[in-house]
Amino acid sequence: MPVSESGYRCAVEATVHVAGGKWKPIIIHYLISGTKRFGELRRLIGGITQRSLTLQLRELEESGVITREVFAEVPPRVEYTLTEFGMTLAPVLSAMKEWGEIYIQRRLDKQ
Repeated sequence: MPVSESGYRCAVEATVHVAGGKWKPIIIHYLISGTKRFGELRRLIGGITQRSLTLQLRELEESGVITREVFAEVPPRVEYTLTEFGMTLAPVLSAMKEWGEIYIQRRLDKQ
């Protein structure tokens, strides 16, 4: 399939690039409910390394999905918030959540 001017073969590829992977959807899921600090995100997500969380947050910020606000305090406080554009991913995550609930139930029913 040919690549468009955007560099993507299709719009789904662009969505997966920006919001896909192991951690980005989970980060977005927790930020939908409001601003979170780094440590709070790390505790909520569980199992993610500090380095991975940092890299994923940077990529989401570069994509315009989240904003990072640093407060000049000691120790420094950093907060992450979904942008207005990032909030447009809420229906996508909601659909993923609904599908996941159905999938989990089907798996439990087979046991």
